Amino acid sequence: MREQVLKAFPGGVDFQPQEPGPFITRIQAETEAGSGAIGVVGGLYGDLANFADSWVDLSDVDLSGVTVSPAFMELGKFGTAEQKFLPWMQANYVMAANKQALQYLPEGADINNLTYDQVIAWAKNLAEQTGSPKFGFPAGPKGLKHRFFQGFLLPAFTGSEVTKFRSAEAEQAWGKFKELWQYTNPASTNYDFMQEPLLTGDVWLAFDHIARLSEAFNQKPDDFVAFPAPSGPKGRAFMPVLAGIAVPKSAPDVAKSKELIKYMMQPEQQVATLLATNFFPTTDAALPAELPASARALGPAVQAMTSSPDALPALLPVGLGDKAGQFNQVYIDAFERIVLANQDVRQVLDQQAETLRQLMVTTGAPCWLPDAPSEGPCPVE
Repeated sequence: MREQVLKAFPGGVDFQPQEPGPFITRIQAETEAGSGAIGVVGGLYGDLANFADSWVDLSDVDLSGVTVSPAFMELGKFGTAEQKFLPWMQANYVMAANKQALQYLPEGADINNLTYDQVIAWAKNLAEQTGSPKFGFPAGPKGLKHRFFQGFLLPAFTGSEVTKFRSAEAEQAWGKFKELWQYTNPASTNYDFMQEPLLTGDVWLAFDHIARLSEAFNQKPDDFVAFPAPSGPKGRAFMPVLAGIAVPKSAPDVAKSKELIKYMMQPEQQVATLLATNFFPTTDAALPAELPASARALGPAVQAMTSSPDALPALLPVGLGDKAGQFNQVYIDAFERIVLANQDVRQVLDQQAETLRQLMVTTGAPCWLPDAPSEGPCPVE
């Protein structure tokens, strides 16, 4: 970060990486004191959200010549009229396919604009026409399956991550996934990283986190293609790991801080940030040819997804403290009962919704996007 990203900023930058605990303590102290030494703060969405009232409005930062994902700019307002942070960098989840699978795409389907129904039809074509199921899903013990249900499938059908957990639309979403599961490689319950079965050829079509797909593209760049997650009735839901940059109201020189933020949003710095951190730009910065093959393939897929007209960001859970694992388990249990054990969808959702509701009450966690803001614990209808 110091050498690649910040070095060329006029006047220099004192970069101080912090663990989350000390980071929060220091921001709190400077905010309460009303003056401090920190000029710019970079952090994950959830960390910045905890101090939403402490940030300067960045609406007047000149971003001409830079196109930022509109969905991410909206997130940076925390539901207010002010731009509380600018979207700085992101990691995400996408789809990947072996190029051999492309001939089996359903007629009229655009790989960069697929629906869930088209993905199911594609997986069905693959299974029936190649003789074995070729869709792969990270359902192994360390796979990120819960993030797919929380951030992709359920919000795409319900527009919600928590509140509509047991809705008729959620029932429909699980029904669609059960349909897809018929055409899924049964070894998926052992897969943690989808790059491995893609490389062996056991899987031709997959969903996973970009970091867990990258080796496939680095080892065999000509064999694979990456593309956005599909859309459902409520939009193209996705779960970004989003970092933003903000300026505390207690900053010593707000004008200088805004200059640094403008500098960090420029294409050159966005690409340098990718090289330094493996987090992708939130802007339309052109990716240079000398990047690793995985970054060249996965970057445009992430860009296309996050800037799509129907983009629907579903955020990582916020405010759950040490109960985040229990929250994830609600979705994992729903998957195992509905899809693997073939239990009644309605019955499972009713029971899991009660567990989810109790968890929200215990933690007191208010709703996060895409759910509407709540006074008090996020309700489960």
